[in-house]
Amino acid sequence: MPATEPAGGGPPEVTRTEPVVDVLLSDGSTVQLRPIRPTDAPAIVEMHARFSERTRYLRYFSPYPRIPERDLHRFVNVDHRDREAFVVLAGDRIVAVGRYERLGPASPDAEVAFVVEDAYQGRGIGSVLLEHLADAARRSGIVNFVAEVLPANGAMLRVFADFGYQIQRQFADGVVHLTFPIAPTEATLEVQRGREHRTEARSIARLLAPRGVVVYGASATGQGVGAAVLGHLRDGGFTGSVVPVHPSAARVAGLPAYPSAVDADLPVDLAVVAVPPESAPEVVADAAAAGVHGLVVISAGFAEAGMAGAAAQRTLVRAAHAAGMRVIGPNCLGVANTDPAVRLNATLAPRLPEPGRVGIFSQSGVFGVALLAEADRRGLGVSSFVSAGNRADVSGNDLLQYWQDDPATDVIMLYLETFGNPRKFARLARRIGRDKPVVALASPARPPGLGDSAGPDETAVSALFAQSGVIRVDTVAELLDVGTLLANQPLPAGNRVGVVGNSSALAGLAATACAAQGLRVAPGYPCDVGPRASAAEFGAALAGAAADDSVDALVVLFAPPLPGQLTGTEADFAAALAVPAADKPMVATFLVGRAPAGTPAYPSVEEAVRALARVTAYADWRRRPAGVLPELPDVDPVAAQVALRADGGDPEALLAAYGIDVVESARVDSVDAAVDAATRFGFPVALKAAAGGLRHRLDLGAVRLDLPDADTVRRAYAELAAAFGADALVQPMVPPGVACVVELVEDPAFGPVVGFGLGGVATDLLGDRAWRAVPLTDRDATELVDAPRAAPLLRGHRGAAPVDRAALADLLLRIGRLADEQPRVRALTLNPVLARPDGLSVLHASVRTGSAAARPDTGPRRL
Repeated sequence: MPATEPAGGGPPEVTRTEPVVDVLLSDGSTVQLRPIRPTDAPAIVEMHARFSERTRYLRYFSPYPRIPERDLHRFVNVDHRDREAFVVLAGDRIVAVGRYERLGPASPDAEVAFVVEDAYQGRGIGSVLLEHLADAARRSGIVNFVAEVLPANGAMLRVFADFGYQIQRQFADGVVHLTFPIAPTEATLEVQRGREHRTEARSIARLLAPRGVVVYGASATGQGVGAAVLGHLRDGGFTGSVVPVHPSAARVAGLPAYPSAVDADLPVDLAVVAVPPESAPEVVADAAAAGVHGLVVISAGFAEAGMAGAAAQRTLVRAAHAAGMRVIGPNCLGVANTDPAVRLNATLAPRLPEPGRVGIFSQSGVFGVALLAEADRRGLGVSSFVSAGNRADVSGNDLLQYWQDDPATDVIMLYLETFGNPRKFARLARRIGRDKPVVALASPARPPGLGDSAGPDETAVSALFAQSGVIRVDTVAELLDVGTLLANQPLPAGNRVGVVGNSSALAGLAATACAAQGLRVAPGYPCDVGPRASAAEFGAALAGAAADDSVDALVVLFAPPLPGQLTGTEADFAAALAVPAADKPMVATFLVGRAPAGTPAYPSVEEAVRALARVTAYADWRRRPAGVLPELPDVDPVAAQVALRADGGDPEALLAAYGIDVVESARVDSVDAAVDAATRFGFPVALKAAAGGLRHRLDLGAVRLDLPDADTVRRAYAELAAAFGADALVQPMVPPGVACVVELVEDPAFGPVVGFGLGGVATDLLGDRAWRAVPLTDRDATELVDAPRAAPLLRGHRGAAPVDRAALADLLLRIGRLADEQPRVRALTLNPVLARPDGLSVLHASVRTGSAAARPDTGPRRL
């Protein structure tokens, strides 16, 4: 049958609680998507009337000039389970509808179909509808979609073919019959994320290279933030139209002003908004009428001001998205693009740095001002700049998508206060960092993780960033230190440093700093040319270091000579010390004069070496092959769901569903129960105090091992009960090994993270845990096993046999998979895990569940 809605009755409608979602189209504009409602009937009829004859024929296989009342009732009344339908709205007008219908009770198959109004075809609405329909169908137990498409409907056939599904095609009776499974695969995820990348990048590109800018809130007196931004736009030489909107003034800042943007009759893509929150809805409507693509809201008084402001912010964003626009801000500094063909300064900063190759994102306006000023002082060229303020819509992730393909940007610098979507940030950074370095100023201070563990500490936070290839720094100065080096120098091929200077004291400081930062001073260095060396002698020493195959990077130190000892001029030194090798980075500390042009110069040796160390670690990450998500046998997510639904949860069954066996144990509260359990397991057994903090405390006498018979169990139980209470655990003995701990917590900055460390009071006290964010790749798991400071104990410390580290890595991969697939698991601890040369044993597991944690980087695309 054709891909249309069959006639007949259907199950009664059930309420669907999913809210309206905003989605991006392929041109960067926004639309809204929601489940269909019975009240949509008039709008569906209106949309149908706007269809061309061709669109009607391709969709319904017949002219179908009008929708009969019976069909209309069925179209808009669905049960949101066996029959589902979504509508797409542009403003308050429905422009597309997509639906599926299960082919019979309990059938795993459903027919899918959708139609898009002519004016909105070719903008990616079909693929968005297919994503959301497939997601809803999977949650209703549907496995396959089927569709029937006319051969002439090439656009619809491409929607299915380009999605990455394994499609079976048949041609019969003049119709193409398609069948495909809708389970997500690596191919479908790659397609989905590719579309996400293109749509988000295009939405930002329209804002950073506008044909014209309209400014709301610029006073005729020249006072206030609106007037300041207007002046900066005008004086910065913006190449497009600048349109001040003023209710009464004929001119503002020397420019013609208009009562509304439409009155100007000029192309405007960007609106700068500096009006009070209560006036924002009028501005949104006026900007939308003029065809604006995005708003930069400088005004304060929104979410940062309290609940009323937060409500006004939500209203602003909703109205903007409904009109197809994106929002930067509110409470932001603005945006800038130094491209000579654009010259956009829509910020509160009166002066921008020179054009360059660095893109800057700042969540804070104050930090944004500091970043721009410091970049200008250092001569660091900037390609574009965005301050997000409250980050109500556009975020750092959007800018990462844009800068990935921006030919004008080679280095990305971010100031981040919080993560709206940490999993997405990590995913984007891993991909982008392979080609363009990402440097982030982000505080390690975060609320504690959820669970018994405190979660990652400051050192672990840096490791979590490094896992994604992000260079984390602590200050604005360090952000610029690293950015300047990346923008001007090549990446080092290794961590061997050649130190060249004219001061033994500075050379000694550099060697010490290199050791502290994990860099190796190359053999034969430091090279001290002495305070009397001429510019030519200094340059020759530097050239020799640059040509030295044992040197990967250069640190140049120049101290002021004693009076009368400087034989050359400052210019002579600058010329002689010009970068001698294009393939090795060089940093410099010049205590007098200036470093050669293009050479990053730092006020102190320590700052220079620290910046070089950050870049060296990033280069090492980039050289190593990216990890993969390996296939794991014996994983059953459905069985895991059943275990989670059990009364109180079933930790052992949950872990077994991911191929993790926990050594059986029995909880007892009397001596007879302890003996019975030991007899059932078979001797020897272990007896432990049942309290969570005591189960592994051999040092406190809370654990008794190798109990060989019933009498020994009786004596051990009596002693434990007297010291720790009647509750105890009986477990069969397993071969000894190195005690390890595996943890899972829901970190507020990074989402689910997996921790690993060695067991014991000392390692607990020192917080010797390493952490990686989910999902874990094979490389992540291997590095995690080796990351704790006590990890040498796993490799055969002092003659001990090395343990099976591959088994530990496999265990971590399984915990990572569990965390990724089961958002109801909020915390998990395996303690202890005994690692041995022939494998491992998990002796105890605790799991804490709750409502499903938000996973905004999963599911169909949405803003």
